[in-house]
Amino acid sequence: MSAQAEKKKVIFSGIQPTGVITLGNYLGAIKNWTRLQDDYNCLFCVVDMHSITVRQDPALLRKRARDLLTIYIAAGLDPEKNIMYYQSHVSGHAELSWILSCFTYMGELNRMTQFKEKSAKHGNNINAGLFTYPVLMAADILLFQSDLVPVGHDQKQHLEITREIANRFNNIYGDVFTVPEPYIGKVGAKIMSLQEPTKKMSKSDENPNGYISLLDDLNVVKNKIKRAVTDSDREVTYSEDKPGVKNLIDIYSSITGDSIESCMNEFQGKGYGDLKRIVGEAVAEELRPIQERFKDLQKNKDYLDGIIKKNGETANYMATKTLRKVQKKVGFPVRIR
Repeated sequence: MSAQAEKKKVIFSGIQPTGVITLGNYLGAIKNWTRLQDDYNCLFCVVDMHSITVRQDPALLRKRARDLLTIYIAAGLDPEKNIMYYQSHVSGHAELSWILSCFTYMGELNRMTQFKEKSAKHGNNINAGLFTYPVLMAADILLFQSDLVPVGHDQKQHLEITREIANRFNNIYGDVFTVPEPYIGKVGAKIMSLQEPTKKMSKSDENPNGYISLLDDLNVVKNKIKRAVTDSDREVTYSEDKPGVKNLIDIYSSITGDSIESCMNEFQGKGYGDLKRIVGEAVAEELRPIQERFKDLQKNKDYLDGIIKKNGETANYMATKTLRKVQKKVGFPVRIR
């Protein structure tokens, strides 16, 4: 790594390879990541270890993990500039997670909102992994001495506990971990369900018309937007009391990069039919090159395997540097080489 690259701040983020990757994932995260890759040292992880807190079909999980890494590249993340890898290929995540769990209090984990929500949803499988999920997330971030973490509203609590754990460890053993800050950049709009616009667009939505998959056929994409819930009024206005219309305008603004005000000027005097047609075409044109690149990459197995191997080795090297330091601090015997 060059001296110039060393000076750049480190950003860590990741997505679980469960379900399909939606337009919401793309506009809320991946599209914004592509703007970071020149100014930061970025690690974009496929967080497959987090995925198994809920039972998964093993073959499907493997396929979705590879598809997600392929989508990262197809969407414009350069594997030469960024480290894109599988969490499960870097054993340091699990090793550091165990050490950090010994510096995390039960009371802190009991307060985690996401644990309560997931426990309610998966009542027949409230496992210890679900409970200690935030410790593994802290290990993900601290393993790479991350300076910044792009976080959505639902992950803010997890970053807070990561900071608490890092500070607690540093107070005992000295300056071991970089204490991460939330990355506050251009905020991607929170994309809502096309059928229930008061809920976030989710890949686990049981109604396929509620979300757009990045790999949906482009005619299907346009039809899903045509069927999007609006309201009985016919006027295109951007307001909280018209969540369906607001969501479509948010999607359009996120794709075009135009301000809401500029988008509203464009839709002035137009009806819902025009709004849906224009938004549908914009989404289809945004996804077309991603889908084409995705198909090309899928055909090139050796190229993808090379990226997975090289990026995994780089991530392992970086992780080991932190892990050895931590192991020495807590008193583990030094390895004989």
